[in-house]
Amino acid sequence: MFDFLKRAEVKAPEMKASATGRVVAWGTSGRVAWSPRDAVSLARAGFQGNPIGFRVVKLISEAAAALPLILQDHERRYEQHPVLDLIRRPNGAQGRAELFEAVYGYLLLSGNAYLEAVPGAGRLPGELHVLRPDRMALVPGADGWPIAYDYSVGGRAHRFDMTGEVPPICHVRTFHPQDDHYGFSPLQAAATAIDVHSSASAWSKALLDNAARPSGAIVYKGLDGQGQLTPDQYDRLVNEMEAHHQGARNAGRPMLLEGGLDWKPMGFSPSDMEFQQTKEAAAREIAIAFGVPPMLMGIPGDATYANYQEANRAFYRLTVLPLVARVTAAVSHWLSVFTGEAVELRPDLDQIPALAAERDQQWARVGAADFLTPAEKRMILGLPRLAEGE
Repeated sequence: MFDFLKRAEVKAPEMKASATGRVVAWGTSGRVAWSPRDAVSLARAGFQGNPIGFRVVKLISEAAAALPLILQDHERRYEQHPVLDLIRRPNGAQGRAELFEAVYGYLLLSGNAYLEAVPGAGRLPGELHVLRPDRMALVPGADGWPIAYDYSVGGRAHRFDMTGEVPPICHVRTFHPQDDHYGFSPLQAAATAIDVHSSASAWSKALLDNAARPSGAIVYKGLDGQGQLTPDQYDRLVNEMEAHHQGARNAGRPMLLEGGLDWKPMGFSPSDMEFQQTKEAAAREIAIAFGVPPMLMGIPGDATYANYQEANRAFYRLTVLPLVARVTAAVSHWLSVFTGEAVELRPDLDQIPALAAERDQQWARVGAADFLTPAEKRMILGLPRLAEGE
């Protein structure tokens, strides 16, 4: 009698390799998952409006984009290849360094970077373009994998279909513990420190505008013991203070007080002046969140590394190289779909000046290891295997 209340069993149209695919698709379908601080506002405050945030992003992205790249497979290292030609000049307006600097910059600012492949005459894309992450929205399918990307500009949207033979979009993202489709940026982790640093800078500017000290207090005591100014007297006094005793150009200017007015100056105690230390601590937190040694930023009070050279080596080893490895691996796999070749794009560690000492020591150790065959030595050094007879 109540059979009509029973739900009919619905068969899933398709299955995902992972057992959690249907749960992921149900929980995040149709949702653009940004942190509470949207990417545009965070980039404006942390990159465009903060010198420390600007410098760490530029330092990492420029260093990573300047690394020389090599292309190789298991058998050989290519000196000439269509993929290398595409990377050297990805489009008419950008070279390799400009393209990858934008990729690394967007990855640091938003946790996501998108590359678009423009169809060309051959199998490879004719051009590569970097798309703004704040304009991109992922469209998940029933199995949890992205089936399309919507790129919106000025109220108009273009959909990139990802279900074809070759995907037109390469999505590179950082690890996010609470999101299945979008990455987590260092800028989001450093947002609080950026607010503290920016507020301290604004406070410093306000102090300079007020001669680097509070304005003090003007005490009025009339002849008859009256302690209150008339409205006209109060307005006139405020106008005189703003016109003749406020701002850096009026610093130290003597004040002429009429009868009944007495100036009581006020100053900061040493504990009140610790905001500069707070600002330096916030700057250090921003640099640490991005993986930049504070010594490279000129932030005082940091003696973690013995010298600048050690800090620079740690910067490349712990920050730049992992970032480049993530991006080049994703781009290599994406372009391999177009070419059908399992080629690998990677940074050339032997041409990085900051790692020269490490590489010299590694080459010396491997070369002196008599128990290793030449093939094993080449594998340890990241070189391709030699062909038969070489």
